[in-house]
Amino acid sequence: MLPPNARTRWLNGTCDSSVDMELFLHYSLIPSLFIILVLSFLQRREQRRERDDVYLLRNRFGMVIPLDFVGTFSNRWSYGIAFGATANKVMFLFSEGYQPLLFPQWAQAFVLLIGGIEVGLSHFPFFACLSSEFGLVSSILGFSYSLIWFVVTILYIIQCPHGQFVGSYETVMFYWPSLLCLAFLLGRFLHIFAKSLRVHLGWELQTEEKPFLEAHQAEHVRQLLRTRPRQERNKSWFQTRIYEWDPYFQFPSRMIGTIVLAFICLYLFIVIEFCVFVYVRDALDVFEGELESYITSMNQTGTPALLQVKELINISKEVWVVTILPASLTCVSYLFHILACYRKHIKRLWAGDKHFLPLKFHNPSSSESVVAIARYSGWQIAYILWGYLIIHVMQSLCGLAITYSLVLPVIHHQALEMLRGLGIGILTVSIVLGLMVLQVWIAASFFLQPKMGTDDKQKPLALNNRRAFHNFNYFLFFYNVLLGLGACLSRLFISCILGTWLIARIDRTILQSGYETADMGFSAWIGMLYVDHYHTNPVLVSFCHILITGHRQRRLQQTIKYWCLNQSAGPRISARSRTRWLLLQTLINNPELVRLRKSRPGLGSQELTQVLLTCSES
Repeated sequence: MLPPNARTRWLNGTCDSSVDMELFLHYSLIPSLFIILVLSFLQRREQRRERDDVYLLRNRFGMVIPLDFVGTFSNRWSYGIAFGATANKVMFLFSEGYQPLLFPQWAQAFVLLIGGIEVGLSHFPFFACLSSEFGLVSSILGFSYSLIWFVVTILYIIQCPHGQFVGSYETVMFYWPSLLCLAFLLGRFLHIFAKSLRVHLGWELQTEEKPFLEAHQAEHVRQLLRTRPRQERNKSWFQTRIYEWDPYFQFPSRMIGTIVLAFICLYLFIVIEFCVFVYVRDALDVFEGELESYITSMNQTGTPALLQVKELINISKEVWVVTILPASLTCVSYLFHILACYRKHIKRLWAGDKHFLPLKFHNPSSSESVVAIARYSGWQIAYILWGYLIIHVMQSLCGLAITYSLVLPVIHHQALEMLRGLGIGILTVSIVLGLMVLQVWIAASFFLQPKMGTDDKQKPLALNNRRAFHNFNYFLFFYNVLLGLGACLSRLFISCILGTWLIARIDRTILQSGYETADMGFSAWIGMLYVDHYHTNPVLVSFCHILITGHRQRRLQQTIKYWCLNQSAGPRISARSRTRWLLLQTLINNPELVRLRKSRPGLGSQELTQVLLTCSES
């Protein structure tokens, strides 16, 4: 028999909706594939294949890139919000709820792989339309696809707003982050459409292509080349103790998307955990009622045991609810700390400093580093979610220990006994630590030779009073055996506490020195750092930018020479060259047409203008 509140939640949870989100996920692949084909048709291939002097498919159907996971620094928050729109489906995969077909148990890994590919394919248009260079078409397609997801989610929430665990507005609690992300994407695609339309109609100049060298990277290199560093201004309390903003550093889109998705997934995981807690609490209430009825039927035998069980159940429920906030705040602080560690570690690698890494990671495998760039984001989210659950369990156990050792004795009027036991324990630990400190003081005072110089901070490692030293070691040998038992247990206890507390931290290993390679999460972190270091190092990118700029300047000079020779070539030029020359004359006489004309792949609009001006002067 369910309690009244549980029965109410169950009745609210029985809802017949015309929208099946799992079925819609399968059918969403149809418009997704259509959008991918359209964008692929517009995208031209860079490597051309010739057949009978005719390009295959006229060089159409190029590969569409959803997101550059290495060197993208523009539209970072748009990509992050697009990742946030996938949070519900990521949690659906995390709970292993994807079962489209019946597979044997040994093939569960393939089922999850198929589910991950389907989720990625269904949300592919969000990223592809954001990164496409065909703004007018991609914005229309992206807006339409986002609107479909938004309307379907709204319909599902309206038809079934309540659930069987939390009760009122349970569905809203699960889907409002995705709705917010979809609403942002709708506004973003409208902005892209308006901007592309103004460029298409000639009301606004077309923005230049993505620069090879970002502005913050160039500023970072200029800062390194300054002979005198800038005078540091007074830092605020927040900059000194919490976080200092670096204007010459930007996080890549991958990191922003990972953090945004981790925040939303953590929120959904906490909501799911609370739903499970409500279900378990109702089951415990039923068990408590049945146990009380059984004890009553046995003529009040075992009443103290019943009270202890009821007390344990009530305390466990209260402690679990209370520790939700500190556990969630701990994981949220880890997410911000991961960003700070990423900036600190990547800047050390830029400076050539690898001392903060274990020796085995000074020269990691190139293939493993490339795989790590794909693993990191997913593993970081999984580590945060599992870390929250483990930290919550650990904090709940600590809360139970504190309650039974400090709070309950006061409630049961046993404060004096509790204080007596606490005092004896503190005194015992103090004596043990005092004896350990005393050993160190005796060794420093009697068994070491005096300082060799007045500026020395400590005595040299040279024995003195050797006979007394040997007797000192002999008599303390047997005591240190007993002391070692406590030290061993304390080592195990501290390792468990630190290991569970830092389980969500993928930026540091929880294994001992020499075993770091067994920590797959830490290996993924290091590999990701090396890929970013080799591909986004501002000094290296600036050097490549100088080489590319010099190559373009040489091509520009050859182009200028070619056009000027065509001007004085006379009647021996070909029809194609004559047509180009007439086009050049038209553009020189009508400079306003230059900005309306598409630039060649190798030349920008500014370089084309320079060609025209040079030829006109000659």
